Amino acid sequence: MSARVNREPQSEPLSAGLYIVATPIGNLADITMRAVDVLARCDGIACEDTRVTGKLLKHLGVAKPLWRYNDHSEARDRARLVDRMRTEAVVLVSDAGTPLISDPGFRLVRDARDAGVAITSLPGACALIAGLTLSGLPNDRFLFAGFLPVKDKARHDALADVAKVEATLIFYETGPRLVKSLAAIEAILPGREVSVARELTKLFEECRTGTPDELAAHYTAHPPKGEIVLLIAPPVEAVFDTVDADALLVDALTTMKASQAAAQVAKVTGLDRKALYARAMELKGQ
Repeated sequence: MSARVNREPQSEPLSAGLYIVATPIGNLADITMRAVDVLARCDGIACEDTRVTGKLLKHLGVAKPLWRYNDHSEARDRARLVDRMRTEAVVLVSDAGTPLISDPGFRLVRDARDAGVAITSLPGACALIAGLTLSGLPNDRFLFAGFLPVKDKARHDALADVAKVEATLIFYETGPRLVKSLAAIEAILPGREVSVARELTKLFEECRTGTPDELAAHYTAHPPKGEIVLLIAPPVEAVFDTVDADALLVDALTTMKASQAAAQVAKVTGLDRKALYARAMELKGQ
């Protein structure tokens, strides 16, 4: 039996504790009704940037005390917030999306839990999930690895560390560093399909998929701005765990070109044609 959706704002005060509230990543209409209700009834909000959160609250017609909490906050700042949570309803938000996902907050949640504070999480927008659903890459298993390192060697090492993970890899990246990251992917993970998701939920939302070289050429000519979700397909072998696609491809390659063999096996198995083509090319080279 499903619960009724309560669309009427509540008048009674919230119970004391910590409320982790997801906020829009671009389109302000993505705020949930429950999030608006909690923001309107809480006693105060811990946020990364009071200016950013202030704009959201103004849009919602909500006025609340704002307390800055970010990567530079110290233990005493967390202690003050946790102390408030004992008697007040304190909301934690990030500048955009779900708090704690590559944003400050896990130490605050840990300290609140250790102090016996009640903790509630309100789900909502999350860039990595939006990017994954748009990409068309396998989504039964995925690994989110945060931001790629800035320095070249560290970036290469980070990619090498996850090269054998049989899952779609997801990173956050910035526009100015995207082309360098694509070059690193081509060097460390050659032959992988890559998706670049950007401007998510906004007017110029884009999800472009191709080889690292193709994407690097495009974004060299059209430099992107803002934060980006960068997705990398799993190793080709991982796609064929449940179907003996190799045997089908080997048989088809005796009479067909790689592209034709991939198309035929894709039709039979329902597997991704591009991934099958990449595997067919590998088998031809063996």
